[in-house]
Amino acid sequence: MLLKELNRGKCKTYLLACERDRLAVLIDPVRDHIDRYLAVLAYLDLKLQAVVDTHTHADHRTACFELADLTGARVLMHRNAPAPKVDHHVADGETLALGSLTLRFLATPGHTPDGISIHVGDTVFTGDTLLIRGTGRADFPGGDAAAQYDSILEKLFTLPDHTVVLPAHDYRGNSASTIGDERRLNPRLAGQTREAYVELMASLKLPLPDRIQEVLQPNQTALDDDALNFPTLAQLNEVRQIPPRVLNELLARRPGPLVIDVREDSEFHGPLGHLPGAILIPLRSLAGRASELGGAKDAPAVVVCRSGVRSSTAAAILTSLGFEDVYNLKGGMLAWHDLGLPVEHA
Repeated sequence: MLLKELNRGKCKTYLLACERDRLAVLIDPVRDHIDRYLAVLAYLDLKLQAVVDTHTHADHRTACFELADLTGARVLMHRNAPAPKVDHHVADGETLALGSLTLRFLATPGHTPDGISIHVGDTVFTGDTLLIRGTGRADFPGGDAAAQYDSILEKLFTLPDHTVVLPAHDYRGNSASTIGDERRLNPRLAGQTREAYVELMASLKLPLPDRIQEVLQPNQTALDDDALNFPTLAQLNEVRQIPPRVLNELLARRPGPLVIDVREDSEFHGPLGHLPGAILIPLRSLAGRASELGGAKDAPAVVVCRSGVRSSTAAAILTSLGFEDVYNLKGGMLAWHDLGLPVEHA
């Protein structure tokens, strides 16, 4: 197994490769370093099989989508990842063969809903779920400190003590730890109950990452278009949410709310299907096509996407354009599908 950390900074990108078959994956690549990654792959004569984000990042632009375009590698993320260009959504316990290596994916939500860790051999890549002598913050939208505690205690801390821990970030100059050391020495976890951990995380009051406004929504949407004016975080926080069952009841009435699906065409007609009667206007063209909605500015409207993240951005955009009664489908098509509510595939 060939393993290298390529960034030499606080944000960690790991190159993992099978030396026998010359196949590689990149874990949590940063867009600023694409040239470096391609040079290292060429120098080591490695073929990039996949790129993986352990979660949707809020402090740097992901390089996954550009690397996939340049090399043909597949983009892998968790089922709850909001971005549209993910080639395969991994499930808890799923494995990936990388030549002679086997990567096992663990669902470890909490820092974000789409958090995963990757266990291979005696090493686990923990994303921002578990850091060295710390844990990732849980106060972003969708963050859940209780779920994070469960992910760490029930998934990561059940691995052997000697398992090497490689996180996605480190702010103290550390490079690696072990599961045993983190279980004993991590000040946020050692001896902490679930309730105490949740209380501790709620008390941190951390400042937002410096670049969150410029990177989070582009990472969530896989869009990098100056013509798309992303709403502010304050505007996103004001978006009203509607649960799937409530929307289903409203759609049974006449007239029901206008449903606007902002996914890509391939998603709209893909496995999750779409809500009956939904209008497809992809997020990238929403502002320019809002006039097509005609006199709907005063009528109730619900915006839909895969997981409820891109549609929150869309709902905020529509509100800024004068639409007065806009809601976001909470949990998106994933939540709708999991409840077995009606969909169309045509």
